[in-house]
Order: sequence, then structure tokens, then C-alpha cells
Amino acid sequence: MAKRSPLAKSRAALVSMAALIIVLCAGVFGSTFSGGSWGTKLALDLSGGTQMVLSPQVVGSESDTVNSDQLNQAVEIIRQRVDGAGVSEAEVSTQSNKNVVVSVPGNLDAKTRELIQASAQMDFRPVLVSAAPGKVADDQKTPEKELPKGDKKPENASDQNWITADLWRQFENTDCAAASSDKAENQDPKKAIVACSEDGSEKFILGPVEVKGTDIQDASHSQVSNSSGVSTGQWGVNIQFNEVAKKKFEEVTTRLYSFYGANQQDARARFAIMLDGKVLSSPVAQAVITDGKPQITGNFTEESASALAEQLKYGALPINFTIQSEQQISATLGADQLKMGLIAGLIGLVLVFIYSLFQYRLLGFVTIASLVVAGLISYLAIVLLGWSINYRLSLAGIAGLIVAVGQTADSFIVYFERIRDEIREGRTIPAAVDHGWVSARKTILASKAVNLLAAVVLYVVSVGSVRGFAFTLGLTAIADLIVVFLFTHPMLSLLARTRYFGEGRRHSGLSPESLGAVPLYRGAGRIRKPEDSDGLTIAERRRAARAQTQQASSAGSVPTESTGTKEAGE
Repeated sequence: MAKRSPLAKSRAALVSMAALIIVLCAGVFGSTFSGGSWGTKLALDLSGGTQMVLSPQVVGSESDTVNSDQLNQAVEIIRQRVDGAGVSEAEVSTQSNKNVVVSVPGNLDAKTRELIQASAQMDFRPVLVSAAPGKVADDQKTPEKELPKGDKKPENASDQNWITADLWRQFENTDCAAASSDKAENQDPKKAIVACSEDGSEKFILGPVEVKGTDIQDASHSQVSNSSGVSTGQWGVNIQFNEVAKKKFEEVTTRLYSFYGANQQDARARFAIMLDGKVLSSPVAQAVITDGKPQITGNFTEESASALAEQLKYGALPINFTIQSEQQISATLGADQLKMGLIAGLIGLVLVFIYSLFQYRLLGFVTIASLVVAGLISYLAIVLLGWSINYRLSLAGIAGLIVAVGQTADSFIVYFERIRDEIREGRTIPAAVDHGWVSARKTILASKAVNLLAAVVLYVVSVGSVRGFAFTLGLTAIADLIVVFLFTHPMLSLLARTRYFGEGRRHSGLSPESLGAVPLYRGAGRIRKPEDSDGLTIAERRRAARAQTQQASSAGSVPTESTGTKEAGE
């Protein structure tokens, strides 16, 4: 395959740049049909939103007070849940060391409200008895003399001796349709309990908790596959236990599998996965699970499976919350601060434009065009992120965009100065552009790598509005790299091969005379200064010498061979 010329490469790069912008515009246009818009979403400090005050109670405790450690843990978990759900720039804090205040940009939807409030307390209990969800009729209840005694010490969590007479009566009187099962905070993890399935289709007597939800190391959601690896179309939640729970879960499934081997209809072959006091799923242990990676299945949609995975991933809340108040709040900074920030950014941009034109003459318009293209890409990306992951632009994010203007201009300055150095060394302008790019791109890549690393570290270790600053800083660094490679260099490569820029005219910004370029090398050990040139090539001067010889011959005066050779050499 023939190597493409610099012109062909430059044209292909510009076509790629145009295609990228068209794709981004098409994405934004498509988003308008599903709730998106051409405008950016603004964060809490610029647009206002919804504020919830959560009143906490300690799970499993009769005390009405909570300590600061529990509140701080709850704040961190709620913040992770909200950020994981794509709600950007939310604020979660404590109030008077008593309540938790959650402020979310825009209107709070039911899904996010449930995600914030749910305690997500998950437990794994063995099933002792299962039955239909309804209350047992009085004439069908177990006679007093046949009630289980529960007077022997249980050998394990699946032992029927956990069932007492009182527990059995509670089981018979439970009606799951009336949602009468106890809440999570009223269930003793060390005793057997009565519980209902989440959909109200079954009720259970469950043994004590054997594996806690706090032992979950990671969680995700995916479609359920059968034994052949074919997707069933249902959604499930995949969980992974830590090393301690992994061994415990292996012991539990080993015991349950022994019941399954003896009698596949035995309820004790099942284990209940409980979430906030309800049985989410009660699968049969058809094998021993040794890797600590069970899958929870049930009546999940993709959204509900994703929400549960997010809750389990960040852990159960140590506090059970009730919503004390919920109200709309106005912007904490408002339109005036936004206007001042935009004016500051515009002033900075104009100063960069003026400097570029003063320093690089007409070449500065390449800088201006590159900044405009970089700004357009960043803007379209922010709009698309607002539609896809609910990203919202805060005042700190705008500050990141303003700082990025200077960093983006640095890339162009590095490139232009390297080209000028090549011209000063005597290269032609097209060659200077090509050789200058090879050296400049290494510096540009190293600089942007540092910027990206700083943005990533700042985003990971910070919270709140600082993350907005880090995000836009990293986003604009990526946009800068795209523009430099697909627009600035190709555009300059094309201009260098035009007559005006290629000849280094006075106001082009690439004039060899104004840059103090060295004299041009002419070969045969001779140096020719630009002002000494007669504008002829060697071949043209030889033809002129031969014509002069012929004219002299016809006039009767033949010049010597040495004279002709000297003239040809000149």
C-alpha cells in the first residue's frame, strides 16, 4: 500500500473531526425525543432542587438516639448511592448531629427517593417451613397438644427445634396479603422468625441469620442464564461475598444440599434471601456454592435489579430512615454568580484571542478556531452526559472549563513555537510543520497525561462540587487532545502548503525574516542569502548560459569554456 501524503492525511483528519461533531450533534438531537435538550443541566448551586430531611432510628435497637458514627456512615452510604444512580452534584450532610439532609438538583423521582430511604438490610436465613400466604382458618389450626415444643437445643440453623408453639401460632395467623410480617428492625437475627415473600405469594418460618448482608463485597446485575448458558430474559442480582462469608456460605449450601439430596420437596433445602424484612428470593440449594458468588433471582426488572445491586454494593444503612420533610429549594448561588462566572470566562477567552493574534499574526486564527472547536465538543459532551447519566454543571465545573482554556492554548503555543524553531534552523515551512509536529506532540501528550492524572485523582479523593471541577478539567483535556490531533495539526499542515503561508509572508506568523532564520543552503559548499538570489534555479541559469554562448558565437566572439562553466556553477 502506498504511503499517504501529508495533504491526504490532513484532509482525512479534518473529515474525522467533522464526523465526530456531526455524531455528537446527532446524539443531542436524538436525545430531545426522550427528554433531553440542547441546554446543559445545572447543578444545585445554580438551579435549585429538592431537599429531604431524614429522621433516623437505630436498626435493631430500642434507643431513640443515634450516635455521630452511625450518622456519618449513613451519610457516606447515601452519597455513594445517589452518585451511583447518576444524580450529579447532590449534597448529603448531617443536621444538628440528629438528622440527615439530602439535597438533590431538580425534582426528586420515586426511584431516587426509594434509593435514598431504603435501608437495604440483607440477611440470609435457612427455610424451616413454607406454606400458602393466607391465614389458617380456626378449624384447621394445629391442636394444642400437637404444637411443636422447641424444648431441645438446635444443632444448626436448619434444626426444627427452633420452632416453638408461639412461633407456630404466629405462622398460622400470619396473612401475607395484609403485609403483617415484621419489619427488619423488629427481627432478631439470632432467633427463628415468620416472614412473607416480597410479592406476598408465600410465607415462611426461617432459622437465624447465617450470613449477613454486610459480608457482601460486591454486587452487580445481569440477565439470568440457564444451565446451557442461554439467557432466560429475566434479570438477577449477582453478589460476591468476602473471604469469611465465602467459607460460611459454602458450609450452609453443603447442609442444604444434603436435604435436597434426601428429599427434593423438603423446604429445608431452600435458603431465604431477605431484604428489609421481606423474603426477596428462596432458591433451592441444588449444588454446593464454593466460590461465594450466588445469584439472586426473582420478579426483577432491569431497573429494580440495578437499584438493588447499587444498594448492596455500598452496604446497608445502619439507620432506618423516615422522611421528616421534603421541600423545593432555590439556587444557593443563583443567576448572578453564574453570569459573573460566564463573564470571567469570556474575558479570559478574549485575552487569549488577543495574545494569539499579537504573537502569531494570522496564524493566531488557527488557535481561535481550535478553541472554538474544543469548546463545541466539550459543550456537546456535557449535554449528552446530562441526558445519559444526569450530569449537572455546577459553578465549580464552570471554573474547570475556564481553567481549561489556558491549558488548551498551551498545546497550541508548544506546537507553534516548535515550528518556528524549525524555521529558524533553515527548514522550509512545510518541512518545519511536519518536523515540528513530531517533537511537539510528545510534549503535548505528556502535558495532557499529567492533566488527566490530576483530574482523575482529584475526582476520586474529593466529594461534592470539587468533583465537578475535576470532571470538567479531565473532559476538556480529552477534548484538547482530539482537537490538536484532528484539527489544529491538519489545518496547519494544509495552510503550510498554500502560497501565502508556505512562502512565509510578512503577517503569516511564519516569516523566516521576522524569525531570524539562518541563510538558505544552496549546495556545493555555497551559501546564498535570500536577498542575493536572482530567483533562478540551477537548470535555468545553465540554459541562460548556453543561450548566451550561442548568441556570442553568432556574433563572432566565443567565451572560454572556463567562463561558461563558472557561470553555470553560479
